[in-house]
Amino acid sequence: AAGREIDSYPALLTGLPQPVRAAFADRVLGGLRAYDAEHGGDLVGTLAAFLAANGAWQRCASALGIHVSTLHQRMRRVRELTGRDLFSARDRVDLLLALEAMGFEQGGVVRHFDAVTR
Repeated sequence: AAGREIDSYPALLTGLPQPVRAAFADRVLGGLRAYDAEHGGDLVGTLAAFLAANGAWQRCASALGIHVSTLHQRMRRVRELTGRDLFSARDRVDLLLALEAMGFEQGGVVRHFDAVTR
């Protein structure tokens, strides 16, 4: 019965202390957040949409209302700023968990997930 109570990673994140969630999100996404703040961009949102689309370039670009080549440019910058390989399952999990942890800190899920998953 106890295993059924934790049925997904958000439940695991909820069990972590807030400072741990915040530190993890900052370690993984801090560079993106700083870049977005400095340049008025939304690389964090682009990353969220890309992961929600399971790496489907056209689907993600359509959901964001951008050209696929623009998406490629943005994701190249995401790789540069995070040092994460978007084609590595382990790195994708880290990025997804960091986005979810960041969503907890902001009082909700990162907004671009809904745009792509509908």
